[in-house]
Amino acid sequence: MMSRRAAVTRAVAADPAGAAIRQANRIQRRRTMAGVGLAVLAIVAVSAGSLQLRDNRPPTGGTVVIGDPDQRPLVDRTIPPPGPDTAPPLAEVDLLIDGSIATAQGRRVALLGTGEVERAHRLTDGRGWLAVGAPTLAGRFLWAVAADGTAQVLLAGADEIVLDADGRQVAWKQGTVLAAAGIVNGELATTVRAEVPAEAVPLRFVNGAVLVRLAPDRPGHVLWPLRPGPLVQGADRASTHIFGALPDGRLVGEITPGTGPTACLILLDPARDLGTGQPDCGPESAGDGRGAVSPDGRWLLVNGRSAGEDSALLVDLTRLDTSTGVRPAGPPMTGTVVWSTPDTAYYADAAGGLVRVAVDRVTEGRPAVPTALPGLPAGELPVVVSGG
Repeated sequence: MMSRRAAVTRAVAADPAGAAIRQANRIQRRRTMAGVGLAVLAIVAVSAGSLQLRDNRPPTGGTVVIGDPDQRPLVDRTIPPPGPDTAPPLAEVDLLIDGSIATAQGRRVALLGTGEVERAHRLTDGRGWLAVGAPTLAGRFLWAVAADGTAQVLLAGADEIVLDADGRQVAWKQGTVLAAAGIVNGELATTVRAEVPAEAVPLRFVNGAVLVRLAPDRPGHVLWPLRPGPLVQGADRASTHIFGALPDGRLVGEITPGTGPTACLILLDPARDLGTGQPDCGPESAGDGRGAVSPDGRWLLVNGRSAGEDSALLVDLTRLDTSTGVRPAGPPMTGTVVWSTPDTAYYADAAGGLVRVAVDRVTEGRPAVPTALPGLPAGELPVVVSGG
């Protein structure tokens, strides 16, 4: 009887154990799906962060070569920087300070992803700047920087890069190749190349040509008229520095004579293969190569000595052969000097002060004095931005 009753199958009204097992299985499946989802999100976040970090690194080292103007830029920096802070302007011109551009309107534009920038040129349309990077193992870079600080590489791997006064042409050298191109809508166009000595260095644009120093440690310059083929080196082996041009095309430079002053100002005639004209040796200069001719070719600001002390000098180029054409203009210059107008120039002194030279004040016997820049980091020298 007992065996027959045990063999009979009866429906169970309730199964607590089975219900617990089924609930545990459901909980386990939910936890598994949640864990998989979190793992996927973590992988996506880490991958995005890695890409952003790689994109923010400055271009250093490696085997970066010169950019081909006919190809797309090598690198794009499209990560927008934080919104620029607005503050009282530091000067009437833009300044490079501590990895950012302090504009004349009081904005601070951070230069992200460009590495160290050595000099910059403000575009005339107000849409940004052209920035030339400092030398690296990969060479120099030319960046097109938008008004919000985003940057795009126009040129990479050059030994030296120079821009014209309008920011519409660029010349560069790599190895024994000297090249020049126009800058149109943020791209390089119409490239011309020439063969030059390996030690030659392009310095600046002068009247549509590129001024080239034949060797950095020896006197001698030549004008490259943007023609392809080997560079004709000319006959000038005397000039040590050239500061700009007069309206008639003659160049204002300096030489170091065998006797007498350390260096003196001269005029070089391109029509005579940069032969020296009058005066044979004009006012004395410091010989350090710092200086620039005003846009109208009337004035030269150059380092020299006045009353036995080092000073920046304002030279009236219409009276270069007379001592009355030279006046003390302010403390000695460091870095470059930028003429913002034909009668106003800016430069930095050795203490980091900004010096504004007004021609009318200097000619009245009132040399310029430096202005301290608020918030300038210790040991930092401002760099005046050209153009604009």
